[in-house]
Amino acid sequence: METKTLVMDKFFIVIRGKSRKGFCRGCIGRVEAETQRGELMGLMYGGGSSSGSPKSGGIVKREDTYPLTRHQAQLLLYVSSASKRLELLCNPQLFTAICELSQDDLVVVRHKKGHLPALVKNLMQIGRKENKDDLHMLGFEVELVDSECSLSSKKPAPLPLFSAADVVQVVPSYSVPLGLHWKDGQCGGLNRKAVTRINSMPNIGSRGRQTRENHTEQSVAQIQSPSTPHVSLEMGSMVEVVSSSGITVYGVIRWLGVPAGKTDEWAGIELDYDVNGCSDGKYGSQRYFTCKGNRALFVPVTKCSPDSRFFNSSTGSKTPKPTETSPVPPFEESEEDPPPVLESEALSLLVGRMKGIQGHVNSCYLDATLFSLFSSSVTLNNICQKPADREQPLTCTLRRIVNCLRRQGFVPAESVMNFRKQLGCETFRTEEKDPEEFINVLFQKVLRVEPLLKLRSRGETSQGAYTFQIFLEKEQMVQMPTVQQLLDTSCLSCDLKFEEMPSCLMVQMPRFGNKYKMFSHIIPSMELDITDLLYYSPRECFVCGHLAEHECLQCLPDRKLQPGRIKQYCTTCNTQVHTHPSRQGHSPKALAVPADVPTDAPVPRHMMQLFAVLCIQTSHYVSFVKYGPDPHSWIFFDSMADRCGDDQSGYNIPEIRACPELGDFLSQSEEELARANPSQAPELTRRLLCDSYMFLYQNPATPLS
Repeated sequence: METKTLVMDKFFIVIRGKSRKGFCRGCIGRVEAETQRGELMGLMYGGGSSSGSPKSGGIVKREDTYPLTRHQAQLLLYVSSASKRLELLCNPQLFTAICELSQDDLVVVRHKKGHLPALVKNLMQIGRKENKDDLHMLGFEVELVDSECSLSSKKPAPLPLFSAADVVQVVPSYSVPLGLHWKDGQCGGLNRKAVTRINSMPNIGSRGRQTRENHTEQSVAQIQSPSTPHVSLEMGSMVEVVSSSGITVYGVIRWLGVPAGKTDEWAGIELDYDVNGCSDGKYGSQRYFTCKGNRALFVPVTKCSPDSRFFNSSTGSKTPKPTETSPVPPFEESEEDPPPVLESEALSLLVGRMKGIQGHVNSCYLDATLFSLFSSSVTLNNICQKPADREQPLTCTLRRIVNCLRRQGFVPAESVMNFRKQLGCETFRTEEKDPEEFINVLFQKVLRVEPLLKLRSRGETSQGAYTFQIFLEKEQMVQMPTVQQLLDTSCLSCDLKFEEMPSCLMVQMPRFGNKYKMFSHIIPSMELDITDLLYYSPRECFVCGHLAEHECLQCLPDRKLQPGRIKQYCTTCNTQVHTHPSRQGHSPKALAVPADVPTDAPVPRHMMQLFAVLCIQTSHYVSFVKYGPDPHSWIFFDSMADRCGDDQSGYNIPEIRACPELGDFLSQSEEELARANPSQAPELTRRLLCDSYMFLYQNPATPLS
């Protein structure tokens, strides 16, 4: 094998490929030589708490690596978890800022007490260089800042060491406010093996700035950077708020409106980390949204500015494209596919920015659908893992997307665009599609499964379908119907029955286009009872509970007979109910009844569970996913929650938010929900009720295969 030796040090991180002896995904390497075929021969480093000595050598394909500078390699080497290294690479802005940290820059670090602000004091070398191939690891020695803006340690004490992965935020370049004097860092005895202070850190100008504050309404004052372009603020905007003392906090607008006792418009902001004095979404005695405690800040909208961290600097430098700035490591293929995300792990794995599936070029219909179907559904767990299809390009690409989502909690836009390209239709790559169009192609062409639904109309053979479209007249329903009522009425109106219990039922709401909705609000049914919608299946008399033999569509809205519920009767009750003068004009239909079922036998109920809801607002699709049996286990996903850079050179920032408040609302009885005022519900709950497009139900007892 011919090789050419490289004189200058070149470092890299392995971002893809199957694990094999000598190297694995997430390993840091140094190039020793390059083969004629473009493969890299190099030394591999373990890193973490161990020394920076190379563990082994190996050969890796160049396309399976991402190049690093020596400084980047040393910082990543101190991160013990390979997955944490790759996660840090997925956030290029943060990683770049970490690599440029200088003395007295202010950062926010992960700590056992939560996220805390800290001052960077020294860049530390960890490990002894015992031979020429050793590589020093680099960490940060920091001083933690308490909520009163003073140093948390009053006596000289060893300063804690943090890795690059422990830094969750770098405060933009501002000087430390006047009146604050930071004492010089003391090294002391760190009780660590071979730790050496590097006297000179990169001198790029201090970012040190106090960020934690005990918030009071009077102290907040707007400071608008002259280099920050004017941007209108709306729900979901990433903003910063600067106090009169120069303290900056960052967050996302979760609520806009006029709070009780005020006359102008205010914003409810969910902050990036805890700030003493803030709430969990309440202002006064009124709840406007829900978040973690000490993270909800309420201020006048005029005191909010667009988050300056996501605008280009005044130098006019171009914001790189996603492929340039987001070296997101494609997920490593393995023999075993991960299960759906567990309820106990969902929040830590999925919630946050740059989480979920990254959107790109009108892909939200696809992003939201894939996330809804595969992040937590038990029924669809094995659907893309059939041995016969594992070599098919489309199936392999989908499998990688699903595995990446379930293991890393993030799928880059590149993977989605590759999948859209493989679908083979130009419109899938460039245009906005409806989720049901994509679902039909996904299940039929990619997964190659039989129609999920077998529908039978009276006197006809059954027909297959992948989704169920609700068709009915608005006059047939109450003002705010449930999904159960819509499904029941639609099936009876169209004379449709399910031939068998489906594994997955996706119910599309009645609307036309992206704007017109037949109902302003629809209440989700957490469980869908399809017992009375099954063809040739025993059903229970609505009145006496015996075996039903007739059903009547005209009885459906009857207020004397519990409106909205399917009415089926045994022969005796059918005669008695329709002797009433108001029902004598009804035309009940005979049911197909199994011959061997006793008339007084109990009828088993066939229930399906809600696991996701697709919503649309102004042509943009998002999704709500129930990731576990707990009523509060709900998350909200938006593949384009924000954007870094402009339309030509930027990239979308996906976000996943926990929304346990949905559980509180949906746990109410049907009567309470019918009386509820959606306008007074929390923001995400209101969005679910108003913007629902498709409800996804599963039968966990019957996995789809």
